Amino acid sequence: MSSKFESSIKQIPYAQQKVYDMLSDLSNIERVKDRLPQDKVKELSFDSDRVSISVAPVGQVALHIVEREEPKCIKFETEKSPVAANLWIQLLPVTETSCKIKLTIKADIPFMIKGMVSKPLTDGIEKIADILAMIPYE
Repeated sequence: MSSKFESSIKQIPYAQQKVYDMLSDLSNIERVKDRLPQDKVKELSFDSDRVSISVAPVGQVALHIVEREEPKCIKFETEKSPVAANLWIQLLPVTETSCKIKLTIKADIPFMIKGMVSKPLTDGIEKIADILAMIPYE
């Protein structure tokens, strides 16, 4: 059974293309990894198409980019994860120098554990959206 989780829409004070260019190449994580919460994020590794991270209490999670729709959408799929899931990063232009971002996760969560994972997933996607909204996209 598929469940959908969405972040709230965040405003980013950078042009849509700049944000897309940075987020669509995961090797750019190098520039912002010191901003990630060190207590939550362990064993971070990445290349241009993949990111792998150890997140408490979930464990190792790996995502890879399966689709890029420049400059408005980047779609990820889980590789290593307790549940199969997709993540979309959607970008919409607001002005020449700002855009909006929204994250959506669609996951196959067994009914028996849905109650346990819904809140952490909702909180997690919101935290990721907050981090992505704070990154300097220069």
